Order: sequence, then C-alpha cells, then structure tokens
Amino acid sequence: MSKIKIFADSTSDLPEAWVRRYDIGIVPLYVVFGNEQLRDGVDITPAELYERVSRSGSLPKTAAPSPADFVAAFEPHVKQGDSILYLSLSSGLSATYQNALIAAGEFPEASIRVVDSLNLSSAIGLLVMKAVHAAREGKSLDEIANLLEAVRPEVESEFVIDTLEYLYKGGRCSGVQNLLGSLLNIRPVIKVIDGKMTPAYKVRGKKEKATNQMLQNALEKSGLMDNDLIVVVHSFAEEEAIRLQKALQEKTNAREVALSTAGCVISSHCGPKTIGIMYSKKI
Repeated sequence: MSKIKIFADSTSDLPEAWVRRYDIGIVPLYVVFGNEQLRDGVDITPAELYERVSRSGSLPKTAAPSPADFVAAFEPHVKQGDSILYLSLSSGLSATYQNALIAAGEFPEASIRVVDSLNLSSAIGLLVMKAVHAAREGKSLDEIANLLEAVRPEVESEFVIDTLEYLYKGGRCSGVQNLLGSLLNIRPVIKVIDGKMTPAYKVRGKKEKATNQMLQNALEKSGLMDNDLIVVVHSFAEEEAIRLQKALQEKTNAREVALSTAGCVISSHCGPKTIGIMYSKKI
C-alpha cells in the first residue's frame, strides 16, 4: 500500500529511536578529511571526529549529499508508489536543498515535495516530527508541506558555543569575527535567523551563566510555545543538557522535552560542549 515516506538528512540530529519508530529516511551529509569522504553517522561518529581533530589539529570540511545520493534514497519508494516528503538543512548553509530538488526532478511522475527547513539540527527534527504526526493523521502530502511552511518561521533555535574555533575556521557563522576581540570568558550565543547562523549576544563569565540566560530566554516565551515538543541538543555536554531538560520539564507545559545529540556535521561546525534549546511557537 502506498504511503508518505518522510526523509530528513543527518543534520536533523533525530534520536535513533525516533528514526526507527517512525521509519524516517535519513540521507547523510559528508565529513571530509583531505581526500577521505565519510558519511555522517554511518562512517564516523562525533567521538571519532573530535579524536581526529585533536590528533591532526585541523578541522574537516563538510559536503552536501549529491543529487545521485538523493536519487538512490528516493528511488525504491518511488517504485513502490509512495509519496515522498524531504525536509532539508537550511539552503542558507548548504547545497543540500538544491541537490534534493535536482534529484526530485529525476522523477517527474512521482509525488515528491522538498521543503527547506531554513534551520539546522534539532530544529529540523521538530519539523520532521510535525510531518510524522500529520502523516499519521491522514494529511495529504501538500497539506503536510503547507503545514511545515507555516510552522517554519515560528521555530526558535538558540545555542551556546563553548569555543569559537570551529565556527571561525568553518566560516559558517556570519558576523562571527565581531566576537573575536576578547575571547577570555566570553560565551557566544548563536541563533538561526533567516536560515543562517548569527551571533545573537555574548555572555561574560562561566558557561553556566550563558546556558542559564538561554534557558531564561526560552522560559520567557513559554506562553507562546507549541506544547508538543521541546528539544535540548548537545555535543558532549550531557550533564548540562539534562539540567536544562529538567528545568524545561518543570517550568513549561511541554508534553515532551527530549534530549538529542549533535551529529558529525553539526559538531564539526559548532565544536564540543555546544548546547542548544529548540522549540516552536504556536501558529
């Protein structure tokens, strides 16, 4: 029987349990060390990535899946008559969205919708879960895509960076040079605005002060929050993530406050001990 098959890419940082439970297709991006291309979450883990960076002293590059990668992922489902919805990493950060559109064009008779998340990490995951639940409610492909496009501008993504080295060398954060004056005890907080990573503000002092400010920012908007799901995402900052998770559980009406770990592509740009809070406001 035909169905709507939902795809995301590896930058969605979806917990593996969700991927299995809801049969979500994941198309990996690539982490590139020299001439070696490694599939995010398939050929390399974040722990292995950080170990290689520590050993070599240089950061990897990252690369989008090719159109051929998307064709290979979509084709089996097209052949069995499924509709496909793919939710991509922000087009402002990667060629992933454009390559998926090229691949979708290879199946002119199929029902495929490619939606630009204009976001990254678990903010994509939030939208994916919206799509999953809408599909289970019997919504059509176009209805789900329209829902995602309506929710998309209401998604809030804020995260604290422990070190600017990864963002600076990766060149993915516009305006990051403005934060490079005095790095001692400066904790930059990054937001995703219009699909791009942008320095929002900086907090002087211990990292806990910055994460508490991020938490307070979220709690101040608790009355505006969509109560379905909040996600705390981290890269090797589990203890801190659990602390934020408990506070959000206690002080919001969210049905679920989930923990997620950042994959290799997100980690390679943000670095270890990054932690973020992501949620959607009501539409």
